[in-house]
Parts: sequence; structure tokens; C-alpha cells
Amino acid sequence: MLIDEKRLKAFATKIFVRLKAPEDKAQETAEHLVEANLKGHDSHGVGMIPSYVSSAQRGRLIVESDAKVKLDKGAVLLVDGQLGFGQVVGRQATDLGIKKATEMGIACVGSRNNHHLGRIGTYAEHCAKAGLVSIHFVNVVGHPPFVSPWGGREKRMQTNPFCCAVPTEGEPLVLDMATSAIALGKVRVAALKQEPVPAGSLFDAQGFPTTDPKAIAEGGSLGPFGEHKGYGLALICELLGGGLAGEWTMQDVERQQDSTVNHMLMLIIDPNLFGGLKGFQREVEGMQDWLRSSAPAEGFDKVRIPGDPEREAKQARLQEGIPIDDGSWQAICTAALKAGLSEAEIAPFLV
Repeated sequence: MLIDEKRLKAFATKIFVRLKAPEDKAQETAEHLVEANLKGHDSHGVGMIPSYVSSAQRGRLIVESDAKVKLDKGAVLLVDGQLGFGQVVGRQATDLGIKKATEMGIACVGSRNNHHLGRIGTYAEHCAKAGLVSIHFVNVVGHPPFVSPWGGREKRMQTNPFCCAVPTEGEPLVLDMATSAIALGKVRVAALKQEPVPAGSLFDAQGFPTTDPKAIAEGGSLGPFGEHKGYGLALICELLGGGLAGEWTMQDVERQQDSTVNHMLMLIIDPNLFGGLKGFQREVEGMQDWLRSSAPAEGFDKVRIPGDPEREAKQARLQEGIPIDDGSWQAICTAALKAGLSEAEIAPFLV
């Protein structure tokens, strides 16, 4: 099915409000999720609503929480999200970092105890729009691991995102990726669609490669992207995002229960510390043009820059609507009922 982004935002907002979230927090979270769908990242979009409803009703998501500054030492901030909507408290922590970086030239922000942050690229784009460079190291804790280390069969880590954004004169250049071969949410979406996952991304419980997304529920694991290189970057995200900023990593087995908590270490840099924003943007634009001018290889229509696929997806989905598979849509409607909406209240959002 295809659904209009405004209708989807309204539906998601209504569900979160029924969970007793303040209207502004419900709306911001809904907009973040739908923006992920618009940019082609369905794994981090409205398909997360059932998980959020469950977390809120079990006290794992505190819908009214705001980010709280725990430590302010000049250019260094430690912020506690207090298990609030990650989309809200993560943005609040980012705003604090932007303010610090604008005043001091650089900021290092540890943002801990956030409920699921969603698409990390959103925070990086927020920095880039302020004319700042940002680097984000994120770990995932609160539930048992799903990712095996390179060379290992047993699950030991999570999808641990890494993200970096660079301001340009137009849309920012954003590298936003899970350090696993694919995001766990993409496995969820594939299972709901009854589609295979890409070869080389998933292993069954015996450690053999598989493309069956059901393997995760049967004891299988995700592998790291890029073999040992992705594994190494995942470990750095675990140590900097989790160990340094969050003081909570996956090796603390007893704390991995049934929630989703993100810790994030952000480095935010003002290019004016160096040659200046305009000069930096000139170099960035030049490199983008230089790369895009390359003749495409066999099987490609053109060379793309990080962020291009998201922009292309958004343009298409704004015109055509956001595709949602039947399984995901049914799960969202069921979550709406669990949140307290009646069938009559849900009906206007059905298409």
C-alpha cells in the first residue's frame, strides 16, 4: 500500500498522544519516523511504532522525559536522555552541542540513556544545516545482542551506527550506516514482506550463511559489514558511544533485557576554526562534482554521493506516497489499538 506522508504523521502522532506523550513530543517523534520512511529507511520509520508502544506500556520509554545536562565542562557536555523519546532527547542533546560548538568552535557531547534514537542521520543533518561538521558514534543496549563478531558464531554486539555529516551549499553530505551488514530493522521489514535479505548479511544458528530473515528469530545472527573492518568500527562505536558516553556496553549481560537504549558520542566542529566555512564548502562541492563526473561502472546508472539515495527516495515518495507492506501496517494498527485508540478512531487513517 501507499500512504500520504501527512496522513502517516497524523496517525503516528495520535498513537503517541494516546500513550500520554505531550503533543509536541508526539509530533516530533512522528515527523522523525516518517522522514526516515521518506528517505527510504523503512527500518527506522513508522514500523518502529509497535515497539515504541510496547516499551512505553512497560515503562521502558518515558514519553514525557526531556534531556538533562549532567556535566558541563566548557566544550564537553554529558547529557542524560532519561529514557525519553530518542527523537526528542537526541535532538535536544544535539541542540546543546550546536550551541557549544558555535560559541567555542568545537563540542564533545555524550548523550546517554536515550530510548531508540531512530535515524542517526537526522542529528547529523541538523548539525550540517547549522554549518557544522559532526561525527556520531552510537551503541545499542537494553536487549540481547544480534550481531556476531568477525570470525565468531555467537552474538556479542548490536548494529552500532556510525554517522558523519558535512555541510555544503545545498543539501548536506551524510554518511549514515549500521556497522552490521544490514540494520536489524531491515531484517524485520524483510520478514514482514516475506522477502530474502542480501546474501552475506545473515547467518543461521549454526553459523552458516542464509538469506532467510526468520533466521534471527531462530537463533541466527547478523554479521558485520566489510568483514574485519566493519567489526572494528562496530567495536569503536561500542566503546565510544557505550563505554565512554553511556557507561553501558553489551558485555554487561544481566542488563540486556527487553528495551532499546542508545548512547551516542557526538563531536561537533565549526569549520571556521580552520579555513572558514565557505572555503571548506568549496572543497566539498569540488570533490562531489569530481566524483559524480566519473563514468559509471557496469550495472550503475551514475556515481552517487552519500545522501543522494535518500534525496532521490524522498523526492519519489513525496510524489507517489510512502510504501508500507501489509504486515507492517497491520502491526501498526494493532499497536494503535493497544495504545487505546478505537477502531473508529483508526478508520480515517486506513487507505
